Amino acid sequence: MTEELDERFRTEVSALAAAPTRSLSATVAGYTGAELVEFFESQSASRRLDLAARRLGAERRGYYSIGSCGHEGNAALAMALRPTDPALLHYRSGAFFVQRCRRIAGLDPIRDVLLGVVAAAADPISGGRHKVFGSKPASIIPMTSTIASHLPRAVGLAFGIERAARQGIASEWPSDSVVLCSFGDASANHSTAVGAINAAIHTAHQGVPLPLLFVCEDNGIGISVPTPPDWIEIAYGRRPGLRYFTADGCDPLAALTVSAQAAEWVRVNRKPAFLRLRTVRLLGHAGSDVEAAYRRPADIASDLGRDPLLATARLLVTSGYLRPEQVIDRYDAIGRRVAETAESVCLEPKLVSAAAVLAPLAPAHPDAVRAEVRRTAARSVDLPVTLAQAINQTLADLLARDRDILVFGEDVGRKGGVYGVTKGLRKTFGARRVFDTLLDEQSVLGTALGTALAGFVPIPEIQYLAYVHNAADQIRGEAATLQFFAAGRYRNPMVVRIAGLAYQKGFGGHFHNDNSVAALRDIPGLVLAAPARADDAAAMLRTCVATARVDGRVCVFLEPIALYHTRDLYAAGDEAWLAPDSGAHIPIGSARCYGDGADLTLVTFANGVPMSLRVAARLAERGIRARVLDLRWLSPLPVEDLVRHAVATGRVLVVDETRRSGGVSESVCAALLDAGFAGRLARVASADSFVPLGPAADTVLLDEAEIEAAADKLLAG
Repeated sequence: MTEELDERFRTEVSALAAAPTRSLSATVAGYTGAELVEFFESQSASRRLDLAARRLGAERRGYYSIGSCGHEGNAALAMALRPTDPALLHYRSGAFFVQRCRRIAGLDPIRDVLLGVVAAAADPISGGRHKVFGSKPASIIPMTSTIASHLPRAVGLAFGIERAARQGIASEWPSDSVVLCSFGDASANHSTAVGAINAAIHTAHQGVPLPLLFVCEDNGIGISVPTPPDWIEIAYGRRPGLRYFTADGCDPLAALTVSAQAAEWVRVNRKPAFLRLRTVRLLGHAGSDVEAAYRRPADIASDLGRDPLLATARLLVTSGYLRPEQVIDRYDAIGRRVAETAESVCLEPKLVSAAAVLAPLAPAHPDAVRAEVRRTAARSVDLPVTLAQAINQTLADLLARDRDILVFGEDVGRKGGVYGVTKGLRKTFGARRVFDTLLDEQSVLGTALGTALAGFVPIPEIQYLAYVHNAADQIRGEAATLQFFAAGRYRNPMVVRIAGLAYQKGFGGHFHNDNSVAALRDIPGLVLAAPARADDAAAMLRTCVATARVDGRVCVFLEPIALYHTRDLYAAGDEAWLAPDSGAHIPIGSARCYGDGADLTLVTFANGVPMSLRVAARLAERGIRARVLDLRWLSPLPVEDLVRHAVATGRVLVVDETRRSGGVSESVCAALLDAGFAGRLARVASADSFVPLGPAADTVLLDEAEIEAAADKLLAG
């Protein structure tokens, strides 16, 4: 099929009748011949790169690559926008990438794309980890191919650029930038896309500037499923608050003209707009896809007849800018350069060690993090507080210290959070820095992802742990992957506060008492903190914010709801669970030990800490001396501290409030076994069940009686 496409182009161009020669400075529809030649060359380079990628794949010298054939009209977007306008691209945006990079001195888009195709370590964006369109100098933020997952980030970035300019926050993007976000017609139906576009309209409706150009590259088919020809216009062409443009991406003048109009409208009005760029898909979806298996020959032929590269060649010839043979000469010259470069990049070294692959995933500079933490002075009032109060005070300290901190989420502003954790912050620091969001977790996290790129350190709140699961890809597929697929050139520092875990009395059920953390714990590079006491909460939150700022890490701060307002530990009125903020620094991966008992180590976290301390007290009454080890960090686990305290007693009981399958205890036991721990080891955990309403919850959640019984059994063995 690649040979057929190439031969068809040559044949049809050769058959064109040459027109009287015109100067390249002469214009057609406002574009000079020189600009149209540049447009054609970018399209040709993209086409030639696609053909080369297919050939390299067939020869087993290249890897899976999605082509841009038929979408080359998107080069018009690169001509309409500035090189400094951030772009989050559809995976068929090869011509955009070429055109954007051509305008920046020192960049070689042909070599850069091919380095990605062969997974070379020298790939200047991902370092050989993934084939993506991305470039730091060209302001192209690398996106993976998860369907529509980049749209919430684009909304957040457009919001963040404007907010940074108004608040005087240093940002790498000019204050009058337009954010470009392109995607396919099938992606336009994804809930992530629908939610992001709704969030953009909702934000603009409130008078908040949002300079974002959505571009749907509509080729009429999603892998093998057709999109109705009028669907995109019906779905998005009549949305109040969303300016709609449409153009034939296979017509060079229409693509150029309408793209320029749309970009200028967004730049002037600072509102979102939607451009439907009608395209075709040539050569199938990707790789070995044979579209003849699911498409009629007449439909395939019709798409070939709309080849945008041929349309631009025809315009150049009929306008007198180039003769047919000159068009083919330019096309072939680009082809030779692509072929030569392809041979060259095949010789480039690949990533050959796990250390090299992992290098950008979880950068760690503990000394710099410690210094960053210490920029916040310890509170002068040594007053014991609850966990919720400690978080509130620490957020206030951080907001007062740094203007680039943002706190936002559902109900965090006026209400101060469902549990009062953010109470008073909006009044003190203003609605620009502490604000309410839509009731949509994808939009909450997308706002964090975008504002992080715009120069902020966002602290979004997810109201309940159960609510994060419908938006987990914004953490897994977007936040956690950016440094990895950008080799550290782009990063999204953020601390996601999540109220969660179980044991909340008199309220909720599963959705307010969710004890599932498996979806978070297996995300590479993610920091997962789970404080149990006020002093730890304050210190760990400062560490997370410092780690985000210094290393660009994505941190999740899991707050146990049932402990928010807990004051007592052993008896009513003892107020033994209150604690002052000591101002101490708690490094990531360091545990906290209560006591020095030599008979048993109870390993736990969050709600399990006070439960285990009470069990330890009852064991002590019977002459059994137990220590309680609070992990504090669920990812990465504090393995060194864990092993040391396990060896100290020779007996370990893992007390895990999460589910027995997929909970925390599995990894704790594995870590001990991997370290060669030869002592006695057991675990207790909650049942593999959702948390029911009312007293029924007690039947499935781990309790102190089970912990004590398991400890007795372990000690008796």
